[in-house]
Amino acid sequence: MRILITGGAGFIGSNLVDYFLERGHQVVCLDNFATGKRENLTEALKHPGFTLMEGDIRNADDCRRAVEGCEYVLHQAALGSVPRSIKDPVTTNEVNVGGFVNMLVAARDAGVKRFVYAASSSTYGDSETLPKVEEVIGNPLSPYAISKYVNELYAHVFARVYGMECVGLRYFNVFGKRQDPFGAYAAVIPLWVKQMINLERPVINGQGEYSRDFTYVANVIEANAKAMLANSGNLVNKDGFRSQVFNVAYGGNTTLNALFDTLKGNLSRFNPAIATLEPQYGPYRSGDIPHSLASIEKARQLLGYNPQYSAEKGFELACEWYWQNLK
Repeated sequence: MRILITGGAGFIGSNLVDYFLERGHQVVCLDNFATGKRENLTEALKHPGFTLMEGDIRNADDCRRAVEGCEYVLHQAALGSVPRSIKDPVTTNEVNVGGFVNMLVAARDAGVKRFVYAASSSTYGDSETLPKVEEVIGNPLSPYAISKYVNELYAHVFARVYGMECVGLRYFNVFGKRQDPFGAYAAVIPLWVKQMINLERPVINGQGEYSRDFTYVANVIEANAKAMLANSGNLVNKDGFRSQVFNVAYGGNTTLNALFDTLKGNLSRFNPAIATLEPQYGPYRSGDIPHSLASIEKARQLLGYNPQYSAEKGFELACEWYWQNLK
């Protein structure tokens, strides 16, 4: 198969690139390197089946060139981070909404078989329902959350109006190798791991009782592969069109205090001095939801999704990777 992966130089995108190249497929990567890194593609660039297109999803021509001849699109390109979107909602909207529509149009015009895109658990907003089920969402709490929900609305409309097949994967706090620990908007796990390796005390926002359904990246790769090849009949929504969204998680939750203790325990195997670190506590972060726990039954039933990596196993693997790559 020939697959376009947008944002393929990013954390999740580059893991997808490697997965499909290893299985003998042709992969096109479209990335503008705003947040992606060329070093994430070091091995891919040696592969004869890999094509790198440096371009921007905000440019419709770039989208059209990238999707040409591709059978599937795995759309990962986006500006992540709730705090970033609060600081700069305009750019978040331009990339996450404008760029998304550009890719949908390009995929439609190229006649791709299926458009699979990265949705987000932030769509659940202020809904207090646990576990989170796809059909029950609340009010969004950030510009980022709005942008990802708008993606779902556009995908449903393109399925209805143009007959496209669209699958949204609501990622829950994905982590793992290549997630960037640097920069102002680094996610909590790589940020804390980097700080602990440097014997610095991480800051926990709030009292540490907030919890997340941390999801190891290998589970996300599996979900994309299953979504790409799922039976079309399993994508039919209540309105009769082929557009569905699925939670992608492990289906467990970890408090921030427990996360700190687990990461510290894993890393102290490499340096016993890390075991002496204690966290600092800071203010709650604007736009954060208190608790996140996914029901993955819909993805199990309709996609055959069966995540193999618990959060605990993922924490162990991630700590090993960062220890080898950040020292």
